[in-house]
Amino acid sequence: MRKQAIVIVSAAFAAGFWAFSPLPAQSQSYKADDIIKHFGAGKPNLGVSRGLCVGTEAECNKAGHVVKPASAFDLVVRFKYNSDVLEPDAKSNLDEFAKALKDPQLAASSFLVEGHTDARGSADYNLNLSQRRAKAVVSYLSERGVDTAKLVPRGYGQSKPIVSDPFSGDNRRVETRIQAE
Repeated sequence: MRKQAIVIVSAAFAAGFWAFSPLPAQSQSYKADDIIKHFGAGKPNLGVSRGLCVGTEAECNKAGHVVKPASAFDLVVRFKYNSDVLEPDAKSNLDEFAKALKDPQLAASSFLVEGHTDARGSADYNLNLSQRRAKAVVSYLSERGVDTAKLVPRGYGQSKPIVSDPFSGDNRRVETRIQAE
């Protein structure tokens, strides 16, 4: 199993996009107010000291660097195998995300919409599928009145798995994070 290097810069701001699976044990849902509070408070505090650790999560923790996601909000839209179709739970939360993106607190923010796949299929096919997934989220948000100039879709195919098993359904996702300038 390949160890993945983690680079941590405190005060960096990044976020993903809600956790869903086709058959979730516990379906999470968010409201626009939760999203606005999260991203509206996401302005980096430039008075905070910054630290950098390059290594595995365990190595950074052992060296005294606390490895935490830059955001407590884990925003991931999951997809069924070989699909770019949004599930009902995803649509419900994307409706709330659309409301939040139209709020004045987030009006100046742009978001990366990053599509991913598992490792089944060829790299070229998976890259195309990941791009279609990202575009499906952007299209859905656009249909809800979100300015697409605020959304930057990207496909990564199977190149950025989030779990060690590259074939896991957890890797079939779209993540959305605020775009750093």
